[in-house]
Amino acid sequence: MKQAARPPATPAPAFDGPFTAIDFETADYGADSACALALVHVVGVEIVGRDLFMIRPPRSRFAFTHIHGITWAHVRGEPSFAEHWETIVAKIAGATFLAAHNASFDRGVLAACCAAAGVAPPELDFRCTVQLARRAWRPRGLLRANLPAVCEHLGIALNHHDPASDAEACARIVIAARREGIPLVPPLKPSKTKKTI
Repeated sequence: MKQAARPPATPAPAFDGPFTAIDFETADYGADSACALALVHVVGVEIVGRDLFMIRPPRSRFAFTHIHGITWAHVRGEPSFAEHWETIVAKIAGATFLAAHNASFDRGVLAACCAAAGVAPPELDFRCTVQLARRAWRPRGLLRANLPAVCEHLGIALNHHDPASDAEACARIVIAARREGIPLVPPLKPSKTKKTI
């Protein structure tokens, strides 16, 4: 008896394809407390779009204002993550992957916010630019892989913990790797990681 033909394997996404760099800022220690989200969209080695969403988190307490400068007063009148979601999904629709610096943090925030909103997170791989920077530029003198250190090494302007600036810096790290012909690191493995700022 002939075995049924297997359906053709879904081709792996082309990681030189369009991507979106993503950066969340959170209000408190809960991963569902996003108070800002920045997206920077890249095609090839060109930034083609930028979006910033100010988000009303589920609680009014803010533990990290001293880091990012955002307060409850800034976002109390803004839409919730659930109210922003349809627009966010539309903005990342053309991406082949999401990039973030310390991507386990941003992936965790996205997952928690989606769970709280009752929506499914996008089926997109996360690529971590911390891991990329370590592999690409540590042999060439990069001592630390935090975002300010990588930006200084590559000559990228940064206003750290401003989400729009952080997301753009992350995008430019991937662009720098592409220009040098450096392949991206594998996507994050599905695992639980401790939330850090």
